[in-house]
Amino acid sequence: MTPRSWENWITRYEAKGYRVLAPAYPGFEVEVEALNRDPSPIERLTVPAIMTRLETVVGGLDAPPIIIGHSAGGAFTQVLLDRGYGAVGVAIDSAPTEGVRVTPLSQLKASFPVLKNPANRHRAVPLTYEQWRYIFTNTFDEADARATYDRYYVPASGGIFWDSVLANFTPGPQDIAVDYHNDARAPLLFISGGEDHLMPPAIQRSNAKHYKSNTLTEIKEFPGRSHLMPAQKGWEEVADYALTWAVEHATRRPQMAATSA
Repeated sequence: MTPRSWENWITRYEAKGYRVLAPAYPGFEVEVEALNRDPSPIERLTVPAIMTRLETVVGGLDAPPIIIGHSAGGAFTQVLLDRGYGAVGVAIDSAPTEGVRVTPLSQLKASFPVLKNPANRHRAVPLTYEQWRYIFTNTFDEADARATYDRYYVPASGGIFWDSVLANFTPGPQDIAVDYHNDARAPLLFISGGEDHLMPPAIQRSNAKHYKSNTLTEIKEFPGRSHLMPAQKGWEEVADYALTWAVEHATRRPQMAATSA
């Protein structure tokens, strides 16, 4: 995804008086259409480069923000909180952090277009509309599913996909690792789509249970929602729940929200 996928949330939060930042991953500063014409920035994308970008943005703010991340961005949200950034975090349909070994069949099927070929780890992998439909918008009506594909689709980052799904089966330390016993970590909310094929509720529940620290970790499931929950009809309910929870539990009252997808 690109920052465009947050366009509705940005407008809604700004109307509530918040400054909203949606920093692009390195190379993703261009529009969706440009990335589809030239996907080479997707091929070069790495987790360390993403984390450097996000830490630079969040660390340069005058006060710790609400950090909201979706999918791989949910894992990056967890890493940022573990490293001391942010007043509070919300991870939506989050990719797992290191040690979460739950791999439901729907996730394997959703990931197959990328994982079927090891060479894809270093490629921008195109997804057909039918593949997109299964992975991202399985409970959308047909018109909305097609509209989101036309509006938001870019090829998948093979490297990020492999890190998100198979990192816990790869020997050695991983990029998406956190200290589950970090008592200094800011409060964290997992939001899960009940019908998410790519990052199903079982992954969110397992990820949340791994945290053993003396700080708040909660989970909220929205029945009937797909992986692309931030753009699904009824997204306002999810956005408002995330913001209300974050403001209530923030360690300091934030005046902005930073998002990652």
